[in-house]
Amino acid sequence: MTYPQPSPFARRTLLKGAAGLGLSGLLAAAAGCGGGSGGGSSSKTLKMLYFGEQSAATELQNRLQPQISKLDSSITFEISAINGTDWNDFLAKVLTQVAAGTPPDIISVATEGLQLMAQKELAVPLDDYVTKDMADLKESYFADVHPALIESMMYQGHLWELPDSFNAGNMFYNTKLFEQAGVDTPTGSWTLSDFENAAAKTASIKGVNGFGWVVRLWGSWTSFMYANNANLLEEGKYDGGDWLWNAAYSGDPAAAGRKGGWKWGAPTANSAGTVEALQYMIDLNKKGLSPKPDVGGGATLQGLFASNRIGMAIGGGFWAGGLTNAGMKKGSFDVQLFPKWQSQRHLFGAGGYAIFKTSQKKDLAWEVIKLLVKPETFDIVFPGNVTTPARKSLMTAERYSTTGPKNWSVFYDTLTKHPDTAPIPAPPYYNALATALNQRTTQAMSSGDAKGALDGLQSDLEKAAGS
Repeated sequence: MTYPQPSPFARRTLLKGAAGLGLSGLLAAAAGCGGGSGGGSSSKTLKMLYFGEQSAATELQNRLQPQISKLDSSITFEISAINGTDWNDFLAKVLTQVAAGTPPDIISVATEGLQLMAQKELAVPLDDYVTKDMADLKESYFADVHPALIESMMYQGHLWELPDSFNAGNMFYNTKLFEQAGVDTPTGSWTLSDFENAAAKTASIKGVNGFGWVVRLWGSWTSFMYANNANLLEEGKYDGGDWLWNAAYSGDPAAAGRKGGWKWGAPTANSAGTVEALQYMIDLNKKGLSPKPDVGGGATLQGLFASNRIGMAIGGGFWAGGLTNAGMKKGSFDVQLFPKWQSQRHLFGAGGYAIFKTSQKKDLAWEVIKLLVKPETFDIVFPGNVTTPARKSLMTAERYSTTGPKNWSVFYDTLTKHPDTAPIPAPPYYNALATALNQRTTQAMSSGDAKGALDGLQSDLEKAAGS
């Protein structure tokens, strides 16, 4: 949350409209539908799916239509929203909609759904389009986007999306509560011990919890897991990708070692470092420094933060706009890198756009995607600092002059100054992973037994990976 829309989520169940199909059945139906003249949207309409409320999607559609009309005046741009608690909710509903025979031309999807879409061939690789337009894209796009974001949108050597945004798991803090509790402003080199001391001091204020979090994959206890050099799955990379790296990032040291996308291997959910990270969260609760978390997105958490009830919380660039919209004034909150534990590794999720395989207007969809990732389009799509721009050139003091935080440069520094920062684990069976993670985290917080819960998660993921 990847990015600005509701947060990465917890799938409930497949919708009633699935008529008894399991997820594998939905995927098979989705991959097979709409291959002929009936696939995609009507000849005069270009359709995009969007994670959020329909009212917001309609407003965005109206803002973008004049730009789309410059490409082709006969095309009507239509954005349909799918709402949910988190990204696994969204993906389940997308699959239901596609299986029903109403696939889009373009889909706006985050890291969580990339490999699922790619593996099931619901989208098309962008390799040929990118190669064709490389002469322009090298300077107008790739030179402005960190290669870590591009690599996160690759799978098995192919590029599936152009990213326009991302959010890394940084640490926001309430400056009023820190001042009241006598907590020093954290520096970029602060440690887990510094974090806990800050949590203890702010928790000494009546009615305040030192740290708040929610149960989910992005920016949850998983941020502590990454800082403890652990993960839910073995990390690797697919071969390939030289066609892109050699053409778009030749000579860029940040592209060294990049390959064909992240390859998520065998589950490691009950490894020592992962267990230690979740047990740390249990211990924070036992010490009275953090309440037991709920499952879901960050809206409730932002509300608690804005009402001065928690001192710190994990957030990305989308919190700048979110806290401002919740009523916080510039200067009443700030942000810092996630504290160092075994390392200061961060996790992130990126957002971008893919072309559906069944679209009858793929070439036009590509032109629209290029338009959507232009610098001048960013604030049309994301007004009010509700996500972090993928483009370095958009990260300016002027951008954050109305919302804050003062330390806004941290958002992109997470990529440029911490090369071990990596995307969240999001294999093709992401939905099953997210559901199991939420259930087992809740179990751990209730039982106080991180090892027992993560032994269960290990079993869950082994079954999901093998299915």
